[in-house]
Amino acid sequence: MGSFNVETLPAGECCAVLRVNGDVDVSTAPELRERAVEMLARDFVHLIVDLRDVVFLDSTGIGALVGVLRRVRAQDGSLMLVACSERLLNIFEVTGLGNVFDIYPALEDAIAASEPWQKATKTSNPRSL
Repeated sequence: MGSFNVETLPAGECCAVLRVNGDVDVSTAPELRERAVEMLARDFVHLIVDLRDVVFLDSTGIGALVGVLRRVRAQDGSLMLVACSERLLNIFEVTGLGNVFDIYPALEDAIAASEPWQKATKTSNPRSL
């Protein structure tokens, strides 16, 4: 089993980044899902999941992300992914989820594409994300 860590970084009143490191698989995907649900319960409904440091992503990890997307949409929020590795981007393309998720190569790009995030970063330091 590889390493895994998920760090939550709130920004503003309704935005948060989930920075994920390591392997997202059958043993770690539940923790990712739980952390996202916890943020939604705290009214952080505009989430960015930063996957730049993800080494491995299996179908369970993808399923967790789809589940988070459903929950976010049910709360009229948004979910964006940050991923730049060809391996991860290929997974999303092959599964057809590249058209379902908003995927950006950098955190700054995701923030720039979202009005709630632009407002949130005016009151917080985007460099700390």
